[in-house]
Amino acid sequence: MGAVIDVHTHIVPSRLAADPKRDRRWPSVELSGGDQAAVMIAGKVFRKIDTRSWDVDRRLSDMVDDGTDMQVLSPMPELLSHWLPPDDAEYLADIMNDEIAAMIARAPRNFAGIGMACVQDVPRAVRQLQKVKALDFAGIEIGTHVNGVALGSEALFPLYEAAEALDLGIFVHPLHPAGMERVAASPEFAATAVFPLETALASVSLLAAGVIERFPKLRILLSHGGGALSWILPRMDFGWSLGLKGQMSQPPSKIARQFWYDTILYDPASLSFLASAVGSDHIVVGSDYPFSIRQKQPGAFASRALGVDAVLADNAFAFLGRTYDVKRLDKAKAPDAASAQGSRARG
Repeated sequence: MGAVIDVHTHIVPSRLAADPKRDRRWPSVELSGGDQAAVMIAGKVFRKIDTRSWDVDRRLSDMVDDGTDMQVLSPMPELLSHWLPPDDAEYLADIMNDEIAAMIARAPRNFAGIGMACVQDVPRAVRQLQKVKALDFAGIEIGTHVNGVALGSEALFPLYEAAEALDLGIFVHPLHPAGMERVAASPEFAATAVFPLETALASVSLLAAGVIERFPKLRILLSHGGGALSWILPRMDFGWSLGLKGQMSQPPSKIARQFWYDTILYDPASLSFLASAVGSDHIVVGSDYPFSIRQKQPGAFASRALGVDAVLADNAFAFLGRTYDVKRLDKAKAPDAASAQGSRARG
């Protein structure tokens, strides 16, 4: 198996202080001793986390165990904070982007970055994309809607246009999904079922609005294998054949091949079906590290489902808009991995 590039991992800063000058929904991190911490929002625990969210050495050690050569770092989705006032959101995006950049600087051959911007204020976000580009990130992460604004809304077109012009990708992640209130279970369990539906909704919004055709060079990555999208494409194609075309000049299943998809589907048959529906050339390895829902050894999982040569580093590099020397990457990992193993042994 070639180099494994994990395109879907998240970070949380170790120091994100509560700030009374900010909106009450301003997120913060509370350390609780040992390696434990919690993300706090509006005075309540949103998620319990640990040092893997920010500890570079621990990440490198886990990457050795997972057989991963490079992680692409992006914000924990809730920290995207599309509901904050624009001033707060822009400031938080700068904090998150600086944290990701600092982690990359610790191990530049093992990490790449996807940042964030104040997308609830599109002109401000367009300006902030220049900072993201200057940090040499591959793109930004956004939610499946922007505080209720659909991803197919024309209000977001200037953001897509700017990202395309700057050769920055967009990583779409479920955030505050529709329908959670209809699932009589814990929020954690409900999310496992509703997140794929939410991703499909966002994908259909992008397709129906013609975003992919209007911005053909824009790279859009749909997390968790595009959710339910691959399963509903035949139904959408049939509707398209009846004249229900929206802004699509081609069948939805053909346009959907221009999205990018990660491999976090947990089941080889599901991943194989995704490849049969949208092709394997836009599928990239992902894990959702460091959260409990993560797919361990994601490269090995992808290989079992799709074949050794089906999902290679080249796919990930194409999404990132980069050219890497894979042999150099393989050799580069060794010193950092050895350091990480030493750190683990000392711990």
